[in-house]
Amino acid sequence: MFGDLSGMMDKLKQAQQKVEETKQRLNSVLIDEASADGNIKITVTANREIKAISVDNSLLNDSEELEDYLILTLNKALKRAGEINDQEMAVAAKSGMPNIPGMDMFK
Repeated sequence: MFGDLSGMMDKLKQAQQKVEETKQRLNSVLIDEASADGNIKITVTANREIKAISVDNSLLNDSEELEDYLILTLNKALKRAGEINDQEMAVAAKSGMPNIPGMDMFK
């Protein structure tokens, strides 16, 4: 009924390994984002880990403005990282999945 169950299990293990390898690789994918005027620069990984924040000295006198800049720029960077992460993880998961009739989850 299900064909080669052992073969499907091996495929699932390979898919899981491919996903783990992709997670590790995404740690080295860096995304740079900057505020519109360049006063804040942020670097994150595709796994949404903040690696660096650079703040122009002109923002240090106004904490409210600094917070606004940080929130906007961090959200932009994390959104881009999330999009890259989602795409890469979908490809990794789909490439290793066994062909099970009726289980086309990744169309």
